[in-house]
Amino acid sequence: MTRTKMVPVEWGALKEDVSLTIEQVEEKARHLLAQMSLEEKVYQMSGDTPPASGLTWLFVGYNRSPIPGGVNLRLSIPGIQFSDGPRGVAMYHSTCFPVSMARGASWDTDLEERIGDAMGVEARTQGANLLGSVCINVLRHPAWGRAQETYGEDPYHLGEMGAASVRGVQRHIMACVKHFAANSIENARFRVDVRMNERTLREVYLPHFKRCVDEGAACVMSAYNKVNGHYCGHNRHLLRDILKNEWEFEGFVVSDFLRGIRNGRAASAGVDIEMPFTIHFGKRLMKLVQEGEVSEDVIDEAVLRILRQKKRFAQVGEPARYKPLAVVSPSHIALAREAAQKSIVLLKNGRMGDGHHRVLPIDAAQVKRVAVIGKLANTPNIGDKGSSMVRPPYVITPLMGFRAAVPQSCEITYRNGRDMDRAADMARKADAVVVVVGYTHRDEGEYMFHKGGDRDTLTLKRHDEALILRIAAENPRTVVVLLGGSAIITEAWREKAPAILMAWYPGMEGGNALADIIFGKVNPSAKLPCSFPTSESQLPFFDKCATSIEYGYFHGYRLMDREGHEPAFPFGFGLSYTTYAHKNLQLDHDEIGIDGMLRVSVEVTNTGNVAGEEVVQSYVGYEGSRVERPLKELKGFARVHLDPGETRRVVFALTAAQLAYYNEQQASWIVEPITYTVYVGPSSRAEELLSAQFCICG
Repeated sequence: MTRTKMVPVEWGALKEDVSLTIEQVEEKARHLLAQMSLEEKVYQMSGDTPPASGLTWLFVGYNRSPIPGGVNLRLSIPGIQFSDGPRGVAMYHSTCFPVSMARGASWDTDLEERIGDAMGVEARTQGANLLGSVCINVLRHPAWGRAQETYGEDPYHLGEMGAASVRGVQRHIMACVKHFAANSIENARFRVDVRMNERTLREVYLPHFKRCVDEGAACVMSAYNKVNGHYCGHNRHLLRDILKNEWEFEGFVVSDFLRGIRNGRAASAGVDIEMPFTIHFGKRLMKLVQEGEVSEDVIDEAVLRILRQKKRFAQVGEPARYKPLAVVSPSHIALAREAAQKSIVLLKNGRMGDGHHRVLPIDAAQVKRVAVIGKLANTPNIGDKGSSMVRPPYVITPLMGFRAAVPQSCEITYRNGRDMDRAADMARKADAVVVVVGYTHRDEGEYMFHKGGDRDTLTLKRHDEALILRIAAENPRTVVVLLGGSAIITEAWREKAPAILMAWYPGMEGGNALADIIFGKVNPSAKLPCSFPTSESQLPFFDKCATSIEYGYFHGYRLMDREGHEPAFPFGFGLSYTTYAHKNLQLDHDEIGIDGMLRVSVEVTNTGNVAGEEVVQSYVGYEGSRVERPLKELKGFARVHLDPGETRRVVFALTAAQLAYYNEQQASWIVEPITYTVYVGPSSRAEELLSAQFCICG
């Protein structure tokens, strides 16, 4: 593999020979600030890329090298060096992991922390010190074009996965958490006004950001859209009242690129750095300060935040790891494969004609011919080609993975499926069939030049649906593999398909991982991070061209619970090649105080004959609340490995504070002295959950 010259980021004069305390970091940052002129301070807040140079992104490619901002040569202060994410480092030939939505399906915070660590190493090795990889916007509706960039629909799940990524990345460089806030429509992202009441904002669209702030995230990126009438880059309520004052965030806020702010007054609202170009900050911001429209205290505060994090992260890292061979290293390739294995959700696994054996896994040693059908089986398909694009040195397609996985005694045949008669004939002659269908970056992704953007439909293309029905009619051992960034409506063909796998956009090692699952080398363990509806009528209203839209309190599984809808596949659902039993749910108290904590435990047993990993989920419901609450909402989850016949007790800690609701009149969080129901089980489906109750006393 050809490599360009890689220069690990250096912190220059900010680096100390000894570790610094928090107080020392603060003191040294303030000392630097005191030496700076107004011009120098303002340019700490400004992107260093000349606007004309940005045109090269259209022809050469976005973010092939770090994007700088705030260099000060006189005081030897390095600038930020930004690289995008979140499925890998955007620069050069980096490791491409499965998209965030896929990794959300792993429900594996340890895995996500290791992926964050790998991204941090690869970013720093290539010269970056700030990585925009922690995307945690709520998936309100699966038509959102950039759904693939986030982890799912639930705020608690988003927060835990995002915090894990922050921990991993920040062993090496600064992590940027984005997009703050309520960014979940792509086509209208520059103009849409997202309206909601304060309780919905606080309980649904902000908790996961606070979780990442509490984890120590260095940077938050503001969003393009408006929230309640104000652009996020000019939204004092979001950036100052909540993020900086209430949450006591000590890092800095960076604008989303190009149109993230509209004028220099964004500094007063709480934006600390304009990226990637100096358009509204720089000389224009200096003029606003000189004319008294922006206080110099605002500038000092912003620059102190920037210097504080630069000084903090100048002391962080593992220099021995930042070598060129660390980028797409064997260990990172293995990690990408592991992530894909743990992300592929087994949605359906019917029985074969004998009534005893399941369609999956396929024993490649026992079958002579496997037919692979579908254009996407032979197409590198790793997700969007917008700002989140990663350029790996290779991509293993499903067809490549299948051919590498089977012995010589098993023949892999292939057709792209355009000619349905030929595909059906090949399927009829095979012992098993794998049909690979779904979406690409042309169907969903970042909206640029009238490409990508929000989905127009949640179903597959008509040809793909017809292909599935035709092939399934020809061969009872047909496996449908779905590729895409979020939920897909399957009603036209779901009952006819013997087996279904959701593989998302599985990254550079996705084909190998898919083969590992299909041929039984790996037992599937992933669970859906978003609900798969039976129709769009089960979802909130969505308008990709909206100029204004109301976001209600309910979406996803919470909305389906409230309305009594039965989804095709519920949030948290996923099958395995083994079976699990959940029993003996216990609470260590039946009553706690408003500052108390409860321990919830359950026994989980592998009742099958294959080792596997189960994702155990804990939900809480509210009995007799004075405000409308979800019937249940996620409050804990854990992956547990179990050998056949093995039983383990899984324990969750639940604090009373986690059960508070936001009281708009009092502008405070209220823990109600009522009865609560704890639900524990393998998914959000009510029939699968154990339950027990406890009270909080006032």
